Amino acid sequence: MATLLHIDTSLNGDNSHSRAVTAAFRATWEREHPEGTVIYRDLDADPLPHLRADAFYAGFTDPADRSAEEQAAFALRGELIAEAEAADVLLLAAPMYNFSIPSTLKAWIDHVFAMGRTAGAGDRTLAGKRAVVVTSRGGSYREGTPNHGNDYVQDFLRQTLGGALGLDVTFIVPELTMAPTVPAMADLVPLYEASRTESLAAAESHAKELARLAA
Repeated sequence: MATLLHIDTSLNGDNSHSRAVTAAFRATWEREHPEGTVIYRDLDADPLPHLRADAFYAGFTDPADRSAEEQAAFALRGELIAEAEAADVLLLAAPMYNFSIPSTLKAWIDHVFAMGRTAGAGDRTLAGKRAVVVTSRGGSYREGTPNHGNDYVQDFLRQTLGGALGLDVTFIVPELTMAPTVPAMADLVPLYEASRTESLAAAESHAKELARLAA
């Protein structure tokens, strides 16, 4: 039975562009796997605490040797890691906030990034899993645009999710999302609309492909 881990992070609720795309992916996935499982976390509605020293260092102690205090400190990390390990596919929303990812998503990564288990030398428990990352942004950061080179979302997530955790990462990038509401960007609305249409179609296409592979 296929399992999808779906994580949303946008603070914009029903007006969120990243949520619209992750919702399209999930709806297609659920049509393909009506008996499957979806693990869902909304990190805006229910944010995770920042990683603290006790939980961090407990990760370097063999579970059988952890004290009661260490077990309690590691409990949330263990839960989040187990959710990721149980998933066939990870669907992550990473809208660009101030040139980088939401702090809520960074907190999730910090908890899941466990040396000797999900990261580091040896067999990494998430390695080879497919991850789809929806990274919406108000402008465009493509080559040739004024903001090219200022995208600190995709390179960071390629390194952490792909390089360190071993996930096979695909990005869907809805861009120019501020065009409909910013008068100075009015001439970019057609490009925004094309990007939105392309992103929704990509979400459905990737969901169908990954659902087939997970069957």
